[in-house]
Amino acid sequence: MDLLEEAPHRFRIERHGDMRVPGVVFASRALLSDAQQALGQVVNVATLPGIVVASYAMPDIHWGYGFPIGGVAATDVEDGGVVSPGGVGFDISCGVRLLAADCDRAQLAPALDAVMDGLDRAIPRGAGPGGVWKPGGPGELERVLEGGARYAVEQGHGEERDLARCEDRGAVGDADVGQVGGRARERGLGQVGSLGSANHFLEVQQVAEVYDQAAADAFGIARGQVTVMIHCGSRGLGHQICTDHVRAMDRAMTRYGIAVPDRQLACTPVTSPEGQAYLGAMAAAANYGRANRQLLTEAARRVLRRAADVRLSLVYDVSHNLAKLETHEVAGRRRRLCVHRKGATRAFPPGHPELPEDLREQGQPVLIPGTMGTASYVLAGVAGGGAFFSTCHGAGRRMSRHQAARSITGRELRARLERDGIAVRPLSWRGLTDEAPEAYKDVGEVVAASESAGLCRIVARLVPLGVVKG
Repeated sequence: MDLLEEAPHRFRIERHGDMRVPGVVFASRALLSDAQQALGQVVNVATLPGIVVASYAMPDIHWGYGFPIGGVAATDVEDGGVVSPGGVGFDISCGVRLLAADCDRAQLAPALDAVMDGLDRAIPRGAGPGGVWKPGGPGELERVLEGGARYAVEQGHGEERDLARCEDRGAVGDADVGQVGGRARERGLGQVGSLGSANHFLEVQQVAEVYDQAAADAFGIARGQVTVMIHCGSRGLGHQICTDHVRAMDRAMTRYGIAVPDRQLACTPVTSPEGQAYLGAMAAAANYGRANRQLLTEAARRVLRRAADVRLSLVYDVSHNLAKLETHEVAGRRRRLCVHRKGATRAFPPGHPELPEDLREQGQPVLIPGTMGTASYVLAGVAGGGAFFSTCHGAGRRMSRHQAARSITGRELRARLERDGIAVRPLSWRGLTDEAPEAYKDVGEVVAASESAGLCRIVARLVPLGVVKG
């Protein structure tokens, strides 16, 4: 793949073949050393009907379904632009929530083991069913799909401030529950308020460094403070919605004269019945993901209150797997775009009207989870941010789960982490080894590249004290 380095941490893939726009990759050469397959996906995405400006990739790019993980692409709704479920992924609205505690590490230390044992018991996780709350039948599940975190708070699982600090105030407004199939509903009914497996986690952390004091003050975090980070999505419901709508679009593409280089990029125009059906179902899954993190928040709050007399306030909640209809300036004109972000986080700049008033001056908080034993980061959106105000979402895999499992045993990894002072509560040894730190890129390099490329600015670095894993 020919990569032209246009600027520090910005590479260009010139248009060739059926590409409608160039590829633009924000990274270092070191971060791209194992990304050849994913770069091919950047090229494939550039062929989508209606795509504008570029097919983008973030510094944590790695191979995914259709789109690369770390991929961003916007299509012009009024110019035949398409929506592709592969541009969102199977874990719709997978995202991160950060909570700030009213204590520091020294104050929590005597109770840390009790807190971790309590979280181990209270947080449902793993591949199967089980959640902290079971909706009272399909009717209540529909209210979750329509109301997201708002509905959870209305039912007593949270506080009004939680909604002010959540993307979309806790719920996407255009959810269409009628587009969520029966199998998706069946899978979702038993998993509300659960972590799932793979790279999802709940982590107790400490704010190790603050780099932007004004932003940290606005966000509500301080050096030495204890935080809790929750990383999870829409579980089996989101996975099934993606599966169902990829199939429907694959059957429909020929009717719209669409051909794609990879069937995993199945798509239809945003304005088509299939496009609208997917967006409605995707929004419902997004609301499920928001409710999921809200319910896990309340479970964590109960544990920390009981075990350590500590209270948690929401810093922010943001998704990194969504397609959203947004207005952006393209070639000097405001245009309505369908912005796909897959393994990429929206990073609105200071002054953006969609930000909560108390955060608007500093820009949107962006939450970047690391891997077990490494740091996580809080970033903020910046003026002039590229890729339709998007940035990275995490470290990005560099090793398959099978390779990771061969590199170290679960017991060895747990012992290593605990020697470093990190309490570990895994559901299974295999789930632990699949997510070994060496399976991922260096998250510090990823966020540094993102900041250097002008996508965001670094606000704070967080280090783990204890982790609960599926």
